[in-house]
Amino acid sequence: MDGFLVCGVDEVGRGPWAGPVCAGAVVLDRSDLIDGLADSKTLTEKSRERLSSVIQTRARAWGLGWASAEEIDRLNIRKATHLAMRRAVSTLFRGFDMILVDGADVPDGLPGPGRAIIGGDGSVAEISAASILAKVARDHRMAELDRHYPGYGFASHKGYGTKRHREALDALGPCAEHRKSFKPVANRLETLTADAG
Repeated sequence: MDGFLVCGVDEVGRGPWAGPVCAGAVVLDRSDLIDGLADSKTLTEKSRERLSSVIQTRARAWGLGWASAEEIDRLNIRKATHLAMRRAVSTLFRGFDMILVDGADVPDGLPGPGRAIIGGDGSVAEISAASILAKVARDHRMAELDRHYPGYGFASHKGYGTKRHREALDALGPCAEHRKSFKPVANRLETLTADAG
């Protein structure tokens, strides 16, 4: 549909034990399509970085939204993810016709009609672009957190539950960026509390 503008939305960081969840929102220029867009998980880091720069230069509009580890613990990961998505879309102008969200459900409170598309990050260009922006931005944030909280390896595993992360959690205990509602972190806190008692 000529002139029909789609806002694609996707998130990164639902599964990690630490750090924020990040959502991207992108409106592409259908007359200036970007080659190489795909689900961010299928791309190399170098490709994601390159495409992120291209998207920011050539998209009609783009934005990011975040929900912190504290918000994830307070709201739960699903509600915090929807909050990040609403925040991402709210950064954009209101000139789009439809909001397409990767996944099984659409967040409440979006500024326009929305539709959920399972696997949308691999099939809808706008959602792919949002996925790439969110992934690159979150990876950069985790590298920053690695400098603030040395020893956990955030720059390498990005907060996901790797063997190295589990070992660091056991050795150091949780930091302020850990999601205390997530079972591995909660279990470690219980152990620390029991040891202190």
